[in-house]
Amino acid sequence: MPREIITFQCGDCKNRNYTNTKNKKTKAERLEFKKYCRYCRKHTVHKEIK
Repeated sequence: MPREIITFQCGDCKNRNYTNTKNKKTKAERLEFKKYCRYCRKHTVHKEIK
């Protein structure tokens, strides 16, 4: 099964807020999205972590 679960971490408060799946064979780079952080109560950059 090539799809793996990845976790996204807030760039400001470092809380792990979101999960998603991706195919690591076709997308090797780390993903980065602007998403809402309920702890910061604003939209911040969320980066993929291990």
